[in-house]
Amino acid sequence: MDLSTLSIAELRSLQEDIKKQMKKREQDDLAKAREQILAIAQSVGVSVKELVGTGLRAKTGTVPVRFRNPANPGQQWTGRGRQPNWVKEWTGAGKSMDLLKV
Repeated sequence: MDLSTLSIAELRSLQEDIKKQMKKREQDDLAKAREQILAIAQSVGVSVKELVGTGLRAKTGTVPVRFRNPANPGQQWTGRGRQPNWVKEWTGAGKSMDLLKV
C-alpha cells in the first residue's frame, strides 16, 4: 500500500481503522489465552489460581511510620511516596530528617 498517495483525511481514517483492529485483536488474543489457561488447568485437575500460583505480591499490611512531626504528632510519614508539606518545610529550614525518625 502506497501511503504517499493518500490524503490527510484518508490517512486519519486508516489510522482509526488500525486502532480499532489492534484493539479487537488484543481482546481476541486475551480471550484465547484465557481459554488456553483454563483448558490447561482443567486438564490437570487444578484451579487456575493453583496453576498460576501466587506470583502477584500479596498485601502484607500497613507500612510502619518512620517519621513524625515533633510539633504535631498526628502528622506522620512512612517515608514512601511524596514528602508531605511538613517534611518539606522541615528540611527547607535546614533541619535534619534524623530528628523526625520514630
